Amino acid sequence: MGFFNSDKTAPLAWRMQPQTLEEFIGQSHILGRGGALREAIEKDSIVSLVLYGPPGTGKTALVHIIARRTKALFIPLNAVISGISDIKEALKKARGAERTILFIDEIHRFNKLQQDALLPDVERGSVILIGASTQNPFFSIIPALSSRSMIFQFYPLSKDEIKTLIKRALNDRERGIGDCNINLTPESLDFIAETSEGDARRALNALELGAFIITSTHRDGYDIELAKEVLQRKYLYYNEDEHYNTISAFIKSMRGSDPDAALYWLAKMVEAGEDPLYIARRIVICASEDVGNADPNALQVAVAAMKAVESIGMPEGRIPLSQAAIYIAMAPKSNASYLGIENALTAVREERIAQVPAHLKSASYSGAHRLGAGIGYKYPHNYDGHFVAQEYMPHKKRFFYPSGEGFEKIFKIRLHKRRPQ
Repeated sequence: MGFFNSDKTAPLAWRMQPQTLEEFIGQSHILGRGGALREAIEKDSIVSLVLYGPPGTGKTALVHIIARRTKALFIPLNAVISGISDIKEALKKARGAERTILFIDEIHRFNKLQQDALLPDVERGSVILIGASTQNPFFSIIPALSSRSMIFQFYPLSKDEIKTLIKRALNDRERGIGDCNINLTPESLDFIAETSEGDARRALNALELGAFIITSTHRDGYDIELAKEVLQRKYLYYNEDEHYNTISAFIKSMRGSDPDAALYWLAKMVEAGEDPLYIARRIVICASEDVGNADPNALQVAVAAMKAVESIGMPEGRIPLSQAAIYIAMAPKSNASYLGIENALTAVREERIAQVPAHLKSASYSGAHRLGAGIGYKYPHNYDGHFVAQEYMPHKKRFFYPSGEGFEKIFKIRLHKRRPQ
């Protein structure tokens, strides 16, 4: 089938793709023996499905295995280079076959119009759709398609799985680089497996490039220095899914009072090139929502960090971001301010709106007293303790319940004295 390339000049990662399910490494949560997906592949009873996860985790490799095993007509498309005319041509072929699998690589690259074009044939069963994507399908694929497909998530390969793949390529004389007799040191193997972050393609590319350097420069072997030269910077996978998941972990770590975890997720975002002002805004929100008046200084620190990042930019901006994240994580926690406004908003939205009591109305205009506005208002500063009991709401409702944490302990004591029991 022209879909595959066994040419020795093809990249190592392409040549080393597994030919069978037995060769496939990783994703045991969906491809383990007795699993639904494995059974469907072995029995050639695939239904429409979407495979999504980071690059180099085996999505396309698995589809190659499906293509080899199936008796159905197999039509591959790549969403990067295919348009509506390609989709129409593929669907025309599918309608003339008894059973067709339409594979769309990078399916998230198709716009809504292109995805809509697939829907009638998927609904009728004219095609079995297989989509591969690095993006969460619930964000990138129209609901009508994703709801008609089984969705399987692929995870980065483990360090040991990457090592297995590297060793297999080193020893394979037919598809790998076994003929090159590369002496890969244990330290280099460990470094490549760690630095590739579960991406098999990146690991095999690093192995291939190192092997090329060795054979062309007659170096003694693949040592740790060469490994560091080939993999100059650690790969960091960070797509839209990771963006939302990482900021969520960052916020929850600050809320959970874990400064080390907060710094780790902050570092991941900084290294991935996340917008620093986006990070700063989330810290400001956390300062109010999760610390609030348990430590009023938290909001000041967060806002100051945001202003600092605005002024000095990156990379130095990482330092005030770090300071603010640590402060929020270590501060006493209270969500009383957040719950207070939510309680009040519920009352405003769901109950009859209360009228402003006459003594609280503005009396700053001529004739206000004739309407009774401001009459009977007691000025708190004229009383002991700068407090006097009077009606501020026509109905007695409570929205604010201070915690016993930090500065809110004082609020709790004051309210206990002032609120009618």
